[in-house]
Amino acid sequence: QVQPVESGGGLVQAGGSLRLSCAASERTFSTYAVGWFRQAPGKEREFVAAISWHGGSTRYADSVKGRFTISRDNAKNTVYLQMNYLKPEDTAVYYCNADPSLSQVATMRRFSSWGQGTQVTVSS
Repeated sequence: QVQPVESGGGLVQAGGSLRLSCAASERTFSTYAVGWFRQAPGKEREFVAAISWHGGSTRYADSVKGRFTISRDNAKNTVYLQMNYLKPEDTAVYYCNADPSLSQVATMRRFSSWGQGTQVTVSS
C-alpha cells in the first residue's frame, strides 16, 4: 500500500480558491486510483473526489461537483485537487489515499491507514 502526503491547505475567504497536492514517493503510486476525502469537526470522514490511475475517469461528491476538479501528473507522482468557489461548509481536514481500484476508492473500505491531512478553512 502506498502512503501519500497531503499539502496545500490554508485559510481562504468564501468564494476563493485553493489547490491541494497529494504526493507519494513510491513509483507504484502512478498505477493507483487516488481519492480525496475530508473530515469536518464532529463529522465522519467523507468522500470528495477520485481519479483513475490514467486520469481518464473521475468521480465527485455531489456537494463539490462543478466547483472542485481532480487531476494528476504521473510524471511528478502527484494528484491535485483544485477547489474553486469555496464555501464555509468546505472547511475540513482534507486527506488523500490510494487504491488499485477506482470503484473501491470512494468506499474507503480498504484503507488501513491515513496521513495527517491538510487543513482547509473557509471564512465567511
